[in-house]
Amino acid sequence: QVQLVESGGGLVQAGGSLRLSCAASGRTFSINALGWFRQAPGKQRELVAAITSGGSTNYADSVKGRFTISRDNAKNTVYLQMNSLEPEDTAVYLCAAKRSSIATYGYWGQGTQVTVSS
Repeated sequence: QVQLVESGGGLVQAGGSLRLSCAASGRTFSINALGWFRQAPGKQRELVAAITSGGSTNYADSVKGRFTISRDNAKNTVYLQMNSLEPEDTAVYLCAAKRSSIATYGYWGQGTQVTVSS
């Protein structure tokens, strides 16, 4: 099993920045990729950014150039640096992990709220 705990959410004004952290514990050696998802009220959950064990990254078009995902393998932690935040970025942000490139994300954190005021 893998446990994920997010932190770093909060309230920020438009144009501001936040950094989210997700600490993984348990069978972390089995993790192939980590991702950040978000879910806003009335909207589907969407993948914001992901990073593989090899460091490859991908981003949703809506956050390219503004968000950066990174990981510290020694600390079993993945980060999401969010800059130039917009009110549309308001959502619960969830960290997730999967065991292989073809697997679905099977491990989830509890989520952290990000609210961007205009």
